[in-house]
Amino acid sequence: MADPSNFAAMDDVSATTGMSILPMVAMPSQVEATINRYLRANAELSEISHDLDAKVKRAVDIEDDEDEAASPVARFVNLLISQAIDDRCSDIHIEPQEDGLEVRYRIDGVLHVFQKAPKSMTQGVISRIKVMADLDIGERRRPQDGRITVRHGGKNIDLRVATLPTVWGETVVMRILSTPAGNLRVKDLNFSPENLAIYQKAYQRPYGMVLVTGPTGSGKSTTLYATLGDVAKPDINIITVEDPVEFRMKGINQVQVNAKAGLTFAAALRSILRADPDVVLIGEIRDAETATIAIEASLTRHLVLSTLHTNDAPSAVTRLTEMGVEPFLVSS
Repeated sequence: MADPSNFAAMDDVSATTGMSILPMVAMPSQVEATINRYLRANAELSEISHDLDAKVKRAVDIEDDEDEAASPVARFVNLLISQAIDDRCSDIHIEPQEDGLEVRYRIDGVLHVFQKAPKSMTQGVISRIKVMADLDIGERRRPQDGRITVRHGGKNIDLRVATLPTVWGETVVMRILSTPAGNLRVKDLNFSPENLAIYQKAYQRPYGMVLVTGPTGSGKSTTLYATLGDVAKPDINIITVEDPVEFRMKGINQVQVNAKAGLTFAAALRSILRADPDVVLIGEIRDAETATIAIEASLTRHLVLSTLHTNDAPSAVTRLTEMGVEPFLVSS
């Protein structure tokens, strides 16, 4: 607030919200700009959704011949993404409900309802996002993964897209990947000095395996890309296998998993090991076959970097064993 001594205003807000107020000082122009931005975004979204609901009594088909960029659905989706980036969201959740479409933003780890739209918009919005992510809009029974790159604020922003069929239709979650991959460095990840030294010693070895573990959203992929930024040199060959490729990095050969074509993590990894790599990055170890090949590669003078979904680092040993990896390989 511009005037933190305005106790009457704080009392009014506290009485309305039922919450305690902690005043923070800001310039009047900043307060006004923030209020206008939120009000304008919500007003535009409401106007678009109401206009579409009034004019369209069925879900909008993105494949129509009309100009997609000018359609209400396209403007609605574009505004959702733009506002999420401005609000520094990590994820956008677009969820069909029985009576409409709900949009939620994850900010600082907490989901907030941002917008509710008429049910008539549901299929059009989902289809529009699937087209942008180069997904099959005709496939509604199976989950799909894709990627969108948008231009915002003078820079490219990547979004990782995942769809999931539910009883009310397909939900879409878009993860905003806003950090430029080429600028990532391990020293910028806020490690403690002790842990930074331990981790740098691990990935600076010429061969071996480095597993980055943790729960969803803990920064596993970010840490791996920062590590690639540190180890990338003109005199070494780095190859990655990912699903999907989250950041495109110059000078690194990145392979996208394609299960439909038979290119699984394990199949891609076998081919990669015949391509004379020095460093191999595996986006995630998901099964015993991939884990076994990765460990064996690390024992044959390759540096292997990968992630494993666990709650903490010690659980990685248990997780690999539960996958069916031979104990002697885990201990190696």
